[in-house]
Amino acid sequence: MTDAAASSVGPLVTGAEIARMAGVTRAAVSNWRRRYDDFPAPAGGAANSPLYALAEVQEWLDKQRKGQEVSPEVELWQAMRAVYREQMIAGLARVAALLCGQDEDDVPEDVAQRVQALARTESSTDLVNGLTARFMDSARRAGSDQVTPERVVRALCHFAPELSADATVFDPACGIGVLLLSVASEAGTRCVGQELDSDSARFAQLRADLLGRSDVQIVEGDSLRADQWPDLKADLVVCDPPAGVTEWGRDELLLDARWDLGTPSKAESELAWLQHAYAHTVPGGQVLMVMPASVAYRKAGRRIRAELVRRGIVRQVVALPPGTATSHALPVHLWCLKRPENTGAADPQHTVRMVDLTDNSPDGDLEPRPDQVADVPLMQLLDDTVDLTPGTHLRSRRRDYPGEYAALREELEHEIRRLAAMLPGLTEGGGPDSLDGAATSVAELARAGLVAYEGQQPVSVSEQLDTDYLQGFLRSSLNVRRSTSASGTYRFDVKGARIPRMSVDDQRRYGSAFRALTEFEAGVRRVDELSRRLAEVAREGLASGALAPNGGAKAGRPVD
Repeated sequence: MTDAAASSVGPLVTGAEIARMAGVTRAAVSNWRRRYDDFPAPAGGAANSPLYALAEVQEWLDKQRKGQEVSPEVELWQAMRAVYREQMIAGLARVAALLCGQDEDDVPEDVAQRVQALARTESSTDLVNGLTARFMDSARRAGSDQVTPERVVRALCHFAPELSADATVFDPACGIGVLLLSVASEAGTRCVGQELDSDSARFAQLRADLLGRSDVQIVEGDSLRADQWPDLKADLVVCDPPAGVTEWGRDELLLDARWDLGTPSKAESELAWLQHAYAHTVPGGQVLMVMPASVAYRKAGRRIRAELVRRGIVRQVVALPPGTATSHALPVHLWCLKRPENTGAADPQHTVRMVDLTDNSPDGDLEPRPDQVADVPLMQLLDDTVDLTPGTHLRSRRRDYPGEYAALREELEHEIRRLAAMLPGLTEGGGPDSLDGAATSVAELARAGLVAYEGQQPVSVSEQLDTDYLQGFLRSSLNVRRSTSASGTYRFDVKGARIPRMSVDDQRRYGSAFRALTEFEAGVRRVDELSRRLAEVAREGLASGALAPNGGAKAGRPVD
């Protein structure tokens, strides 16, 4: 239909908008299209994303009374929300088990009856897909990061390589399986996943079973600390890892073989996930990783980024449009890696493709324009910062200083709010005497079999001793003074360090406070790096005339 013809029928709406008008899922609207011959024909759009005339849709809904009553799908969802509240993934898993024919005693009778009634009028696949879509929509509106947003899934599917019929796809942080099952949508493609949350892992597997995907295997577990697929080598690894996590297991994984590119710092959990994903690729295999924009330039990750570039592993970095990650407004990047067929350094003439889509709408075209792409030589990237931010390298277009400043400022404000929440609640203590009265050395703890050493770092191997409590007191000024000689020479003596004796419950209280302080320190470092970058963008923008002070003189006119 031409633009003129489309405009003659009035406003157009999508299938998702029809679902909201009628109070049903998008799957229900798809069913109406198939089931009712008089459902309005598309008045515009493309074959895979049709648009409908709003007036025709409203007339049809009124005739069918679809907009006048609460649909069975909505009633089921409301009943589940009343029962499961914040545990909706557990509820979805139990409903999916019911649809798979498993006996679920924990499903309330009201919910079970509604599920069985709906299963008589629509397929189990449509029903579970509809519930999944409704859950994703509610997570998006609540600003939750429980599931990978639809726009991020769409971006990964767009940039994913074409898969062979016998390919293996792996997602080590698969959540409820949305990203994994979308990228590997063709039956026959082997899909492997791991997920820390047991309810999410169970629902992902059950949903795959309902889809008839016998080629899908999803297990529960912590991928970084307890990899359930140690021998797996995949053709494609996709991952939307948890961001900003400091307690990802670094201390216990210092000598892990996966850190081939360098041991990530505590504040760089995303680079730990990236190396975990890369370790699971075959020669020639690829990784598509969702990354916060700050990972591209943070100082702590410079050495790992340099190795990625030097070895020719990172092939493309895509800055996605603002709003793609709908749970927050912070920018996200898509890193595209490929394991070289041969080991060794890459040819310095090779390039990394930088794609900057930050000017685009999050629902718009993902195919970049020529001015949004730059092929950057490896040697140009291997400077003191190894900045992999696409916008930094796209000099052929005008830099969006206002947008960059606003995004960085928002990210900084977000981190500062998180920083304040990290501080532990502390109250007045009993003074030094309350701790020094009964203390023991780490050497004594080791002889008693309560601690072991990982490198130079002692960790608890007993339920009688809390590791965070132990390491918090080891870093205290008192133990530092014990390790400093009269001449000022510092040599930390772990075995001679003294630790107060406390009950396990008190240890855990102190350990929790020490752990919160460690996370706070990591947050301070992130804020410091963001502050430096924000000041740099503001200074360059002001000097170039792209930015101006609020309420002050315009560029070119000095302030009196």
